[in-house]
Parts: sequence; C-alpha cells; structure tokens
Amino acid sequence: MTTSFLLIVQIVLVVVLVIAVLLQKSSSIGLGAYSGSNESVFGAKGPASFLAKTTFAIGFLFVANTITLGYMYSATATESVIDNLTPSTNIAAPSASST
Repeated sequence: MTTSFLLIVQIVLVVVLVIAVLLQKSSSIGLGAYSGSNESVFGAKGPASFLAKTTFAIGFLFVANTITLGYMYSATATESVIDNLTPSTNIAAPSASST
C-alpha cells in the first residue's frame, strides 16, 4: 500500500519537475545556464527566482522519494522468485540395462 502510494507520488513529481524545468528561461536559469553563456551559473544574486527555488525543492523531493522507494523495495524483497520455484519435468530417468 505504501509503496504504491510512493510510486504514484514519484510519477507526479516527475511530471511536475519536467514542467518546472521547461518553464524556466533558457538564458540565465535552468538548463540554458550550462550552454556556455557569459553569465555565471547562478548569476550575481544566486538562484533567487521562485521557479528556480521550486525546481530545487521538487528535485530534492524526487531524490528523497527515489531513495525511500529503493529502500522499501529492497527491504521487502528478501527472497527471489527462483527460491520458491520447484522444478517439475515429465522426463523419465533412463533405466540401466543389465547386459
């Protein structure tokens, strides 16, 4: 129940994060900051815009949710599917001929 809720939250966070990144200006903040422009990465004021702070917060929540999901899935998966598999075959063992 909890992992399915966190998985839904993860999908929502991905969509919101993509939208937040795409809404940013490409000249000074967002992905355009790494394109070799004259400005520094954060500019003189730092990441002061509301959208940049929102993107950082959503990104942090995304990473925290990913780590939580990974921990929860690894804690519940203590055994493999192969451990519960019983081999069943219809092949008869060859009989030894007494010659």
